[in-house]
Amino acid sequence: MSEPLWTADEFLAATNGRPIGDLPDAITGVSIDSRSLEKGDAFFAIKGDRTDGHNFLVNAMGASAALAVVDESRLAALGQLKLPLIVVGDVLEAMSRLGEVARMRSKAQIIAVTGSVGKTTTKEMLRAVLSESGKVHASAASFNNHWGVPLTLAKMPRDTRYGVFEIGMNHAGEILELVKLVRPHIVMVTNVAAAHIGNFDSIDGIAHAKAEIFTGVVAGGYGVINHDDKRFPLLKKLAEEAGVENIVTFGKKRGSDFWLRSADYDPNGSRINARIAGRNIEFRLKVAGQHMALNAVATLGTAELAGADFDKSVDGVRGVLPQPGRGNRIMISRSDGGCILMIDESYNSNPASVGAALKVLGSFEDNTTKRRIAVLGDMLELGRQSRKLHEQLAGPIAAAGVDLVFLVGPEMEYLAKILPRDRLGGHFGGADELETALKAELKTGDVVVLKASKLIGLAGMAQSIADSFVSDEAVS
Repeated sequence: MSEPLWTADEFLAATNGRPIGDLPDAITGVSIDSRSLEKGDAFFAIKGDRTDGHNFLVNAMGASAALAVVDESRLAALGQLKLPLIVVGDVLEAMSRLGEVARMRSKAQIIAVTGSVGKTTTKEMLRAVLSESGKVHASAASFNNHWGVPLTLAKMPRDTRYGVFEIGMNHAGEILELVKLVRPHIVMVTNVAAAHIGNFDSIDGIAHAKAEIFTGVVAGGYGVINHDDKRFPLLKKLAEEAGVENIVTFGKKRGSDFWLRSADYDPNGSRINARIAGRNIEFRLKVAGQHMALNAVATLGTAELAGADFDKSVDGVRGVLPQPGRGNRIMISRSDGGCILMIDESYNSNPASVGAALKVLGSFEDNTTKRRIAVLGDMLELGRQSRKLHEQLAGPIAAAGVDLVFLVGPEMEYLAKILPRDRLGGHFGGADELETALKAELKTGDVVVLKASKLIGLAGMAQSIADSFVSDEAVS
């Protein structure tokens, strides 16, 4: 029988809480969401920006939570709950302490990933690759912030061989606190770009914030840095100043430790020729774009540093598929025998990631597609540079040979004003108006990419349009 995630004594000592009621012998999971909570989980009643977990304690009880961690200041208002409680001064701090203890007891190789673009994709690649060599525990979705990282740590099983953590930020100082908890053996900075530039004075400022991740690397650990990035010299300097003992590089640039020697790109992926840790390899990647090829090479190199079986890692990366909202594809079959391809890049957006998505769209040749259509929503948190950065998208749009552009959101009005009239499908105030207009425009043979910041609301639009086409044609 496997050991529990936490015994009651371990859990109580780690959270430094006061028990009320009979605690169970074992806790099998940790949750902050009563909707996804499973029987035997400990429920942390965290107060967030929009919801307060204390309002969902009855739901947690109904889902057979093992216990709930609650704030001392809320105790009197909770009434008589038939659920064991651990009372603490601050619920989020208690979860962070639990995560810290989980990290202290772990014998796993710990990897942390940050960057302006590609954090989640690279984390998922690492999950797939390392799973070929041992048990992996990795961040769910994009759990990369002040509650997501401690939660992921607190859920890490004792027998984890590889722990993979995504660490994000939109202000200076955020990574600093999180990496102290994670204490990685290996950190990777995928790149530095103008994401969240509205919160910084310059892209160099973003680089400094990303470089906070180096401060948490354990003695003898590694910093993996993008050799092609314009801020590579700065990142390398900051890593050295933080005391990182081993700095390794990945990129197209000759001399990179993990070197993308060449690649043949097509709309469905790439054929990669690379040299990694002294080995020459070739493999087919099923996700499209040069940025994905670089992520794959960095992933294989990082897995090698973590002690994974290299041949198994290569097998693992061959099986990687696009993630929802990050390049997954939805093929809509039409009654006329043709189809429409929707490429869903709706998870988030900044100038670098939009450029990468447009390059993938441009890789569809004229003889294989009727039209290339880009659906672009506002890129948020760009501050005073927003107008310029939105207008600059006109260049990548032209370079990709995009036939028609649909825009949504107030910031995209800057781009709408300078695009050629015959290329603009329309500029819309909201996602619902956009969806109606886009669906009416689509024809057999079109390839469509959707890209916007999360708050614009494009998530799910590709599937919604696909479902509506199926419904319409079923009754026609």
